Amino acid sequence: MTKRFQVVGIGNAIVDVITQCDDNFIANMGIEKGIMQLVEKDRGELLYGAMDNRWQAPGGSVANTLAGLGNLGLSTGFIGRVADDALGRFYAHEMTEDGTVFTNEPVKGAKTPTSRSMIFVTPDGERSMNTYLGEGAELSGDDVHEETARDTEVMFLEGYLYDKDKGKAAFDRAAKLTHEAGGKVGLSLSDPFCVERHRDDFRRFVREMDFVIGNEHEWESLYQTDLSAALEQASQECGMVVCTRSGSDVVLVRGDEEATVPVKRIDPVDTTGAGDQFAAGFLYGYATGRDLETCGRMGTLAAGEVITHLGPRPEADLKVLFRDNGIAL
Repeated sequence: MTKRFQVVGIGNAIVDVITQCDDNFIANMGIEKGIMQLVEKDRGELLYGAMDNRWQAPGGSVANTLAGLGNLGLSTGFIGRVADDALGRFYAHEMTEDGTVFTNEPVKGAKTPTSRSMIFVTPDGERSMNTYLGEGAELSGDDVHEETARDTEVMFLEGYLYDKDKGKAAFDRAAKLTHEAGGKVGLSLSDPFCVERHRDDFRRFVREMDFVIGNEHEWESLYQTDLSAALEQASQECGMVVCTRSGSDVVLVRGDEEATVPVKRIDPVDTTGAGDQFAAGFLYGYATGRDLETCGRMGTLAAGEVITHLGPRPEADLKVLFRDNGIAL
């Protein structure tokens, strides 16, 4: 029986709010230039109110991946949590407009505002990000609707959500329901520090996954060893291992099968979203039954496209890009 969704993602629903400013503004507002830092509610509201000519878009790692999959024409859904405020309603509307079903209504009477990342871009191109993890970080098992989790071919989980027990419960419920209904479940390790904080839990969870995507530092952190040994151990514990290596070859391992995919070096305009779009290309290949090498090639091509322009979402037609690079669709 055909399922409603080819891919459903579960992750932080964060509105990216972007403005241009000069270095004096950065200094006067006490913003640390060129990095991402977490801020509390009052600080977040202060910075949001200080932004002139704001431009905003739905963000968050998995949401960006789903935008790439939408570009490729897959049917997608997103499990996320936003407040019933202006930014939350904007997020839900924009995701729907982009072709992804936003499966959860904005929360009325939410205790915290919708999550947002205030991004200040200076004339030198530096992006200084100040992220307030509001309502999105409150996602729990109650937000994972049974009909959604069962009605997808692939469930994709964002590791960042593991920072709260509620997020762990959401992951466990989503994985259980999707697997029971015959679907596949995969995880993005998200960040080496995230892995370090939750190493024991991640080690257990990886064993339940059909695929896991991480970069070399995340895999090394997970197994606390060098990359070769880490990938060998991972391949014995989860269905498929995907390892990106910051401009070097991508390695994919499934049982005794292995593929090494070269990466074409590009001078990046903006590396934001490279990992998110690699995941989109890979997931497109995975969901449509491609071999390891093709899945990896699709991932590298999608990542290569997104770093040629500003923003974390593709601007080119990725299907055309794949065909131009000899991949039959």
